Amino acid sequence: MSADGAWTVRVDRRLCQGSGICAGTAPEVFVLDEDRARPRADGVPPGEGVLDAADMCPAQAITVEDGTRVIGPRPD
Repeated sequence: MSADGAWTVRVDRRLCQGSGICAGTAPEVFVLDEDRARPRADGVPPGEGVLDAADMCPAQAITVEDGTRVIGPRPD
């Protein structure tokens, strides 16, 4: 985990299809902006919902990092 305990969430807006699954799964973390998702903040509190959103993204556009380690999407 990073020093402050927060995870870094990135959305590749070139890949994002704007399905809204992430915003529906973790609305405290994601918002749709101009038909594409983006994280609400640079660092987010660790939580299962963030990982679930990364796992469910149909475009695999979400990356979750804990410090320098990629933890989402999780391998099948």
